[in-house]
Amino acid sequence: MTADGATADGATAAGATADGATAAGVDVGGTRIKAVLRRGDVVLGRHVEPTPADIASTMGPTVARVLERLVASVEGAPAPQRVGLVVPGLVDEAGGHGVWSANLGWSDLDLRGALAVHVTPEVVIGHDVRAGLLAEHLLGAARGVDDVLFVPLGTGLAVALMTGGRVVRGSTWTGELGHVRVQPDGPECGCGRRGCLEVVAGATAVGRRWREAGRSGDASDVAAGVVAEDPVASTIWHEAVGFLAGALAPVVASAGTRLVVVGGGMAEAGPTLLDPLHAALTELLPDPDGVAVVRAALGEWAGAIGASHLAPTAPPAPPTADGADPVRATLSVTVPDLP
Repeated sequence: MTADGATADGATAAGATADGATAAGVDVGGTRIKAVLRRGDVVLGRHVEPTPADIASTMGPTVARVLERLVASVEGAPAPQRVGLVVPGLVDEAGGHGVWSANLGWSDLDLRGALAVHVTPEVVIGHDVRAGLLAEHLLGAARGVDDVLFVPLGTGLAVALMTGGRVVRGSTWTGELGHVRVQPDGPECGCGRRGCLEVVAGATAVGRRWREAGRSGDASDVAAGVVAEDPVASTIWHEAVGFLAGALAPVVASAGTRLVVVGGGMAEAGPTLLDPLHAALTELLPDPDGVAVVRAALGEWAGAIGASHLAPTAPPAPPTADGADPVRATLSVTVPDLP
């Protein structure tokens, strides 16, 4: 499935709405909120808007408004009977809390409680990267592969792991590979420590080093410089790839990963990133032929699509006494006016 409505030949997963119910997925990012409405494996519509600066205090009404606009964008579409929402940072998925997010500025935010006042049915809370992996497994680059490592390289750097067809959830810090120290005397990280993987191998880090070298632009300009055989660009790029491979290799070897799916902005570089990363992993791993490295297929919509598959398998709420759709009715009366 893609964001324009292509189907996925019956891909299913635990929690997927294979019964024909309509589900929505909302991905709250540091700069944008993305949402999709789907039935089965078909995306009916999508919506994107800027993330408000005060999202921590307006989560409930903001998500309600996003859902209202999403449904309104699809002529004749029913309101979602099931809703999943994913956020970055540390997430207590079972408890429905955003434990901490540097980019969104919250600590111990009761996401489920904030949404319950404004959105019906109950919203299932998840982690954006793990949701992205689920989407890529069901409908994207990891279809048919049950042992996968998903590595989105953007502003931050977290990973998600699937073994035996199940996404590993673990404890709150699961997947936060970006905050493993790989260069003790390295740059300061937003977490307060120095030399974390995120600040030496992430897209932001690559762009920062490029500008420190007197150039202008971001990670995409560094990738272009690599293609043009610019020695400065090549040094920055390959050092970042080396740090990344060094951190990923133990995970791949320990989990028996067969496929590494790379997403995020840096993945737009294609073979300029994927080829040296695969070469570096091959050099480090005990089984040099055991892992493939590919680009993610669903792009920026993976999180929202995955969120829509987090919806519970419980039956949707029945119609009201007058036959009205309870979700649409709720959305129409509980959404306050927002700018």
